[in-house]
Parts: sequence; C-alpha cells; structure tokens
Amino acid sequence: MKKLLIIIMILLVILFNIKDTKKEEEIRGVFISYIELNEYVNKDKEISKKNIRKIISNIKSLNLNTIILQVRPASDAIYDSKIFPYSMYVSSKEGEKTYDVLEYFIEESHKNDLKLYAWINPYRVRTTTNIESISKSNPAYKYIGTDTLYINNGIYYNPSKEEVTDLIVNGVKEILNYNIDGLLMDDYFYPDDDIDNKDYEEYKKDHNISKEEYHLQVINNMVEKVYSECKKKNIKFGISPDGNIDNNYQKNMADVRLWTSSNKYIDFIMPQVYYGFYNTTRGYTKVIKEWEEMIKNKDIDLLIALAFYKVGKEDIYARTGREEWLKNNNIIMREVILSRNLNNYKGFSLFKYDNIFNEDNYTTMTIKEIENLKKVVK
Repeated sequence: MKKLLIIIMILLVILFNIKDTKKEEEIRGVFISYIELNEYVNKDKEISKKNIRKIISNIKSLNLNTIILQVRPASDAIYDSKIFPYSMYVSSKEGEKTYDVLEYFIEESHKNDLKLYAWINPYRVRTTTNIESISKSNPAYKYIGTDTLYINNGIYYNPSKEEVTDLIVNGVKEILNYNIDGLLMDDYFYPDDDIDNKDYEEYKKDHNISKEEYHLQVINNMVEKVYSECKKKNIKFGISPDGNIDNNYQKNMADVRLWTSSNKYIDFIMPQVYYGFYNTTRGYTKVIKEWEEMIKNKDIDLLIALAFYKVGKEDIYARTGREEWLKNNNIIMREVILSRNLNNYKGFSLFKYDNIFNEDNYTTMTIKEIENLKKVVK
C-alpha cells in the first residue's frame, strides 16, 4: 500500500510538471505595428525609451511573454542597416536616425523575460502611391520608373525579380545579427495579379506553367532562402498568412499547404484567424480545425493570431455574427481555451497593442475582455 502511494505521488508530480512545462512554452504574444511605433517611438530619444519601457511593462502585466515587433514596415528599418534607411515611423524623416530602436526593445524585453520576434513586410515600400516620399537612401529609389516597382493601392517591389529576392534575403541577414527570438513575415506577398506580367510571359516561353503556379513558385523560392538563413543562426522563422486558406492561393500567393507539409520553409505558421464563433462562413472553430488538419509536418508549430481589435465592435463581414463582438466580452478567452486542444498548438498573439493598452481605443467591452483573458493566462 505504501509503495502504491509513493507511485501515485510520483505520477502526480510528473503530471503537474508536464502541465507547468506546457504553460511555460505557450507563446502569448502581442503585435506592435508601425502605427504604434509612430505613436510612441517617433519622439525625443529619452521619451521614446520611456515609452518602450512602459509598453514592455504593460505587456508583462497581462502575463503575456512575447513581443512581435514590426521592424521593417516599408522598405525601411528601425535598426542599424546598411541596406534600408532609418524608418520614418520612428523618426521625423526617412533616413534620419535617432537610435537603434530594435536593439533597445530587445534589451528591455529580455531584461523582463519577454521574447522578441522581428516582423517584416518583405515587398511593401509604401502604403500610399506617393513616390516623392521615397528617399534616395531607400533601395526602392533606383527602381522608380521601372517594372521592379509596382504602384497600385500602394507601392511594392516586384516579387519575380531576382534582385528583389536578394534584397529581402540580405535584409534578413542583417536582422539575424540581433539577439532576436524569431522572425515573422506577414501576408503581403502579391498585392496584385498583374505586378509581374512581363516576367511571367518571358518565363512561360520555356516552362509550361500557369500564372498562379508561377507566383507560388516565386514566393516559395524567397521563403526557402529566408528559412535557410534563419537556420544558420538557429532562429525560428514563420509566416502569418490570411486565416482563410483559400485567400492565400487566390489573392496573396502564399503556398501554406506546401509550407506546412515540408521541412524546407518554416518553423511555425501563424494564421490570422480574425473571426468570431458565429461568423457565418468562417466560424473560429471551423477555421482552426482546418489549419490543424492541413499541417502534415508535425514539427511545425501552430500559433494563432487573434483579433483583439474587434472587441466591442461590429463585424460587418460576419453576416449573422456581425454583432457577436458587440454582445460578448469573453471571445478572446474562449478562443485561447479552444485553441489549446489543437495538436500542434504552441500559442497565440493579439492584434494589436493599442487596442489592448491604449484607453483612447477602448470600447465598452475592452476592460471585461481583458479581465476574462487574464483568467486563462495566469
């Protein structure tokens, strides 16, 4: 009997240790975009550093453990770069440096036991079509007036150009010199189907390939090269694609099925599952199940980006579920709980910082949603 009790006690200790380990390994992230950088960091150096310390303190107070920081919003850099100019989002003017914002974020994050993932937009140059805003120090400047730069609802590099792929890979190499914990790309790949018509027609002369297949091939080539560089530094690399799997093939040219079936492209996938439970066509439960079933390489982690920005607001695209975020104050909490049942699940990240911590952006539901979230991230 005594031996049985000892065995039971040992098993209980093992079980509790497993549970605690799983809790420690869960990524609990928050996105900090160029919008927040422009608000809090585009200031006097000391005020900027004070704001960064406050950002980190706020994130830690909610028991989150990871910052996903947008370090290259638009062919620029919030760090020391020999390739890209200092970002206008952390300076009064593109190219005018104040200090290494990324380095300071890393130092303060690690000091507070937070991980920091660097987040880049590989092809975006501008969110507007204002060519005059591109400084001479920006690598995009020399491409103005050529088909390497595409202007339509923004300004983008042409993904099919080999020199553009080299630019992205070399830019990643710079970031990997920092003590980051991971690297993330979002879903801004092909902004338009016509961005590289000339290149496709030329390629098609010697290859029997559809335009969609060509676009997927172009992005896969870039992703594989970036992944290879990350592996050299033992840094985790992942992509945050559209939560709707079909959109990744019909719009963005993100080959998520290939990436999650191979060992050549990513370490983790972070779909933007910005849906509530009652979204008519894309309900949360259905969508995360689709992503889980799609992952064939079980070494690839599933992280889920959650739409905190929708808290207390009407979701106009959700059809019969359009009032869900207006009437419920525990959606994020329930989404976290449900996601933890997925086999490859490793964590979540909330989009975005200002919607959680800036009271000017609060809705009537924000405080209650935060209180409920705290219950599951103790």
